[in-house]
Amino acid sequence: MASSNAQRITAWKDVIRSVINFRLAALLGWQDVAQRYRRSNIGAFWLTINMGVLIGALGLIFGTIFRTPMSEFLPFICVGIVVWGYYSSLINEGCTSFISNSETMLQLPLPFFTYILRTWWRNSIILFHNMVIFPIVLLTFGKFVNFEALLVIPAFVLVSVNLLWMMIILSVICTRYRDLTQIIQNIMQVGLYVTPIMWQPHQLPSDRSALMLDFNPFYHLISVIREPLLGGTGTLLNWGVVIGMAIVGWAAALLFLDRYRSRVTYWL
Repeated sequence: MASSNAQRITAWKDVIRSVINFRLAALLGWQDVAQRYRRSNIGAFWLTINMGVLIGALGLIFGTIFRTPMSEFLPFICVGIVVWGYYSSLINEGCTSFISNSETMLQLPLPFFTYILRTWWRNSIILFHNMVIFPIVLLTFGKFVNFEALLVIPAFVLVSVNLLWMMIILSVICTRYRDLTQIIQNIMQVGLYVTPIMWQPHQLPSDRSALMLDFNPFYHLISVIREPLLGGTGTLLNWGVVIGMAIVGWAAALLFLDRYRSRVTYWL
């Protein structure tokens, strides 16, 4: 029992030390983005331009297919695509957070969670760049956000808390089982189509909505951010699921990190 408690304290201290020294993770994440676009005049905004072209093309195609007014559908798909790209990048890169930092992990005694935060911050910077597209879309149709948009702030915090515990678990498992990374990538590709990103929830038949919406965690993670930006608040179920996932997920992630933290460096 004493040994188990010591392990839990080790995992908890790992997270706390990383959060206290967040400046290090932020610096490393910023350098990743700067290094990627080192000789580019536009920098990370190339991703924003590419994302804008993708949103415009998909909005035109699927808006026409579903016969939905562009003023309604384009803001919907804009937020969905940008946020889903953020989720997908974090999940996929979270799988390799330890592997891609293996040389540093084997040489420096940094907290393991620092590498998770590095991945999170790098992709958060790109998210903030890409979100520039949304107000442009709104202004195109003469629309504006309302006070409900302030709910995006707590929603982003809750979503980040959820994604971080997912990344902890996946980074450990994928360090041990490298092929699992490809499986996760395939799952995220399928998730794009079963989550209301390019189609709207009301377009589902009523007998299938519960399976594809209520039991889809990414639907709730998307909704708490998208709905406030579109003038809503999200349902109580959306917020309840996101909060519940955060509590249960972090409890599981800390126990998981307790058990396997000492083995990660041997798996690298």
